[in-house]
Amino acid sequence: MFKIALITGLAVGAATLIGSLLAFVVKKISHKFNDMLLAFAAGIMLGATFFSLVLPSLEGGGEYGIFVTAGGVIAGALLVTVLDRIVPHLHSFIGVEDDGEGTSHRLMLFVLAIAFHNLPEGMAVGVGFGGGNVGDALSIAIAIALQNIPEGMITIFPLLMAGLSKKRALLVGACTGLVEVLGVLIGFTSVTLVQSLLPFLLALAGGTMLYVISNDMIPETHSHGFAKQATFSVIAGFIAMMFIDHIF
Repeated sequence: MFKIALITGLAVGAATLIGSLLAFVVKKISHKFNDMLLAFAAGIMLGATFFSLVLPSLEGGGEYGIFVTAGGVIAGALLVTVLDRIVPHLHSFIGVEDDGEGTSHRLMLFVLAIAFHNLPEGMAVGVGFGGGNVGDALSIAIAIALQNIPEGMITIFPLLMAGLSKKRALLVGACTGLVEVLGVLIGFTSVTLVQSLLPFLLALAGGTMLYVISNDMIPETHSHGFAKQATFSVIAGFIAMMFIDHIF
């Protein structure tokens, strides 16, 4: 199971690299297409959160499962909130003006912001595999991988605007994807060592994903005048995740 989790984590991280490579090919995409793509990924992640994390947490939480799940979801949201406070948010660095601190310093913060947001996503995959349910774990991994492709594209543009060479920008994109692998290992190890915490950790992983969907993805997809198209894309992503979960 550990080998499967590791290989899946590498594949999920590689999705960020694929998105980075696509950025060099596409170079520029319309706000409408970008919003619909991200919204579809948000729907996929929302479905994975519900079907593969929250429901299994409720089912495995025993007599007080509802309280365990609720506590885990809240803890997951608080975890990402703390990470947001530790590291400046990704969006604040897109098109940022030179503040006198230097390009290298801003890029370091930029990379850290992406890395911290990828860590809990990787943990969600690791927790899924640690629980022994390969189907649920693969559903989560597919959802996050689909989200990582447009994220990889968005990551590259600010790096290039800041003056990085294409090779270095691609290397940075690959490194941010590797952080997700670290998250997989942390999540898998945590559940393996303390199996009794599985329902709580599943809910915690669900809380981190709900936070990212609500705080980062949906506001971004609904802020450029294409809210209706983005809304139907979220619904389409959620339905797609239902089929994926049913298949696995």
